[in-house]
Amino acid sequence: MTSDDLYLRLGVNIDHVATIRNARGGSHPDPLKAAQIAYKAGADGITAHLREDRRHISDIDISRLIDEIDIPLNLEMAPTNEMLKIAIKHKPNACCLVPEKREEITTEGGLDLFKKNQQIRECVHVLKSEGIRVSLFIDPKKEDIQEALNLNSDIVEIHTGSFSNKFYADKKEMQNEFGKIKEMAQLAKGMGLEVHAGHGLNYETTELISKIKPLKELNIGHFIIGESVFDGLDCVIKKFRAIMNNQRKNF
Repeated sequence: MTSDDLYLRLGVNIDHVATIRNARGGSHPDPLKAAQIAYKAGADGITAHLREDRRHISDIDISRLIDEIDIPLNLEMAPTNEMLKIAIKHKPNACCLVPEKREEITTEGGLDLFKKNQQIRECVHVLKSEGIRVSLFIDPKKEDIQEALNLNSDIVEIHTGSFSNKFYADKKEMQNEFGKIKEMAQLAKGMGLEVHAGHGLNYETTELISKIKPLKELNIGHFIIGESVFDGLDCVIKKFRAIMNNQRKNF
């Protein structure tokens, strides 16, 4: 196994830079500037979720990110016709299909691959026909891994929200969640899927989750933006990069 096989990519989600901007209106702080700082600090990609209600990232933000950054953009989107048209127009490096409920504060879990199976299938097909890599945001369940393969997805991103929520509250339950993520990551890789993970991660949870060898990318947002208020965006990203690299040295 080469060092490239062991390298764990860091995707930085800049949604909440836009949340702060939108709280007051205007153009500051600028998500594009955050993306540029993230790249210089060691991020391997930028993630942005264009929601139906545009509560943070806007259409203009997506246009500017596509046109002005030299780093892959992962567009998080619901599998809807509106979002599909936007993805086709801008052609990001990848699209991660996520569930979306207008009333939720943040994404609450993985996609239901069975309830909206045909809708997701058609979305995957169209995106891939446009040369866009497709990821499905799923819970760590065997049936979801298998269905992601059936849907012809390139990537699965395993939802780490439950693991993160239980990390400090219940050690036994946290270990159980960690075990499920590890097992499903191994299963997905064995099926030929690229495996990512994300949601709710901080320094300590990232240190542990980075030990799961099949993982190729972590996507982290809220904690990075929140912690940057105290330590600066570049400093926080460099610390995550160091944590991830250090864990991978132990393989």
